[in-house]
Amino acid sequence: MNVTIINLWDNILEFAKKAGRKGMRPVLLLYYVMMSDKTPKSDKIMILSALSYIVLPINLMSSKRLPIIGIIDELMSLTMAYRKVRHHITPEIEAKAEAQLDKWFTERFPVYTPYVEILN
Repeated sequence: MNVTIINLWDNILEFAKKAGRKGMRPVLLLYYVMMSDKTPKSDKIMILSALSYIVLPINLMSSKRLPIIGIIDELMSLTMAYRKVRHHITPEIEAKAEAQLDKWFTERFPVYTPYVEILN
């Protein structure tokens, strides 16, 4: 695993504390699709871009200055990536995502989901 992916995973973990279980499900699905050998390189780059935009502190529209619009641009990035690659989501990828969610949200984080579930 290269340094970029490791740093992305650390940022995803931090984001999970804020997003909650339901908010993290599509993020983890995208992450595991990106890590799959069966996913085309162009889709991997698009997923990496979308996930980076969501979890890294750099935003085009600040959610602090423009609260609603700042969240909408992140949700749109995630939604567009998810819709483009959802056909790559296998039962194995779903199982990995659910296992990770179970691991994270049994003890570690409180159950809190600030985002509307719009992807499923």
